[in-house]
Amino acid sequence: MSRKLNQVVLIDDNETTSFLNNRLLQRLDLAENILLFTNAEQAFAQLWGNDATATDQRPDLVFVDLKMPGMDGFEFLNQYSQLPAEVRDKTVMTVLTTSMHSADTSRVAQYEGVEYLAKPLTEEKLRVLLEKRFEMVG
Repeated sequence: MSRKLNQVVLIDDNETTSFLNNRLLQRLDLAENILLFTNAEQAFAQLWGNDATATDQRPDLVFVDLKMPGMDGFEFLNQYSQLPAEVRDKTVMTVLTTSMHSADTSRVAQYEGVEYLAKPLTEEKLRVLLEKRFEMVG
């Protein structure tokens, strides 16, 4: 990759999925920092909870699963969508899920600018996303 992202966040209750996605991101040398969360509520609180206007530690890219115990991906997206636009503009939010159910895809489509990828995350899917949203060519 021609340039590195500062921070990428993986939110998935399946630790094996997070482990494999983290290995892929590390192998591609995509980001300075990769944060892993198994709990969406904890992730949201750490990323945007204290001061939603501080942008220095904001992630460039977030992958969030839809189906999780506690706060699920839809609740996460709902809270994220209530952040100020200038905060959301700093982050590319990407749903990464096994669900290709039309009810889920249409629900996610209601959130402006949110990408939708089917698991598993692959180098090819990542490359397409980076070219589209970060103008990064691999």
